[in-house]
Amino acid sequence: MTSRQSKLKSIRPEISGATINDNMSTDERFQNLVLRPIIKFQNDLLIGVFRNYVEKHKSVFYDLSLEKRMAYIENAIQKDMKLRNSMKGMIIGHFTVEEYAVYIENSSALNKRMMNIVKERLLSHIQLFEKPELLAAV
Repeated sequence: MTSRQSKLKSIRPEISGATINDNMSTDERFQNLVLRPIIKFQNDLLIGVFRNYVEKHKSVFYDLSLEKRMAYIENAIQKDMKLRNSMKGMIIGHFTVEEYAVYIENSSALNKRMMNIVKERLLSHIQLFEKPELLAAV
């Protein structure tokens, strides 16, 4: 194992609920062994990136209802290519060379899985996306 490869793998958190079995598709296996741990590791950065995205878009997010905030997150992840590509880069940059080789074989399907996980993570942390002055008061 190369130094970069071993260091990358050593910093990834373990996902206790991740299931791995022989009946899984290659994509599902990649998702559970590679994508989920990297996305969990990058969680704080992904939240920071989305906070910055909200600020750059005139903070309209803060005036929305909870339901509309959820839709805003989904729409941003699905439609804003600059945001998507930025987040994908933060995740792909943590792949080993071997993992990248697997990724490029089916990048379209794996990108969908990746962005769905990111979206779900942002939605599950939606309470963190309050106006900065409200968070400071807590």
